[in-house]
Amino acid sequence: MGDVVIVTGGSRGIGAATAKLAAERGAAVLTTYIERREAAEAVVQEIKEAGGRAATVQADTSLEADVRRMFDTAEQMFGPVTGLVNNAGMNGGPANFADIDIAEIRRLMDVNVIGSMLCAHEAVRRMARNRGGQGGAIVNIGSVAARLGSAGERVHYAASKGAIVSFTLGLGREAVKQGVRVNCVSPGLTATEMNPAERLARLMPIVPIGRVAEPIEMARAVLFLLSAEASYISGIELTVSGGR
Repeated sequence: MGDVVIVTGGSRGIGAATAKLAAERGAAVLTTYIERREAAEAVVQEIKEAGGRAATVQADTSLEADVRRMFDTAEQMFGPVTGLVNNAGMNGGPANFADIDIAEIRRLMDVNVIGSMLCAHEAVRRMARNRGGQGGAIVNIGSVAARLGSAGERVHYAASKGAIVSFTLGLGREAVKQGVRVNCVSPGLTATEMNPAERLARLMPIVPIGRVAEPIEMARAVLFLLSAEASYISGIELTVSGGR
């Protein structure tokens, strides 16, 4: 795994678990947040108390200027970025598609799709060997919703994650030629704030493994794809869903 990793949306859930695990395994970590400053700083403090290196910055990943500033900050504090985890996102909340406000659909696409693309765009420009970089790895966070569709709940969210999977397949085959591996982890039903207790209880019976995942289980998959153990893997979607 690279020595300097950016984890977008690292204040809670899968992002926080990934940041902590990356730091535990020796990486310097920069996380981002939009509104949850205290939660993001708490994650950083926990990493530092355990002897790790970490910092957090406020950044809206759907804004190009914020993305550039995020990378600049990481480089100034820790050195060249060699790992990016595109975790920042929103689920839009449960609703039938016809009832969702168009402004909400646009905002979700801006964050989930454009934001991930902007971050990956900047990462490749800095990591690619033909541009003077040292190579690196990008892991996008998808979702099994891309395959299942989330009918009656989050169709627009599912569509955004479908875009992330397609983006990963293409960029993973393009950027690897310049030493940048790009892969995707698609979580299944996971115990995060994005999934209320009612939803977890309702959907758990249809998960073959018979339980809900913990964020750390997703983080382990992400760290595998960032690491040298995945040195021959690029352009794939790793589904971590308990068989669902």
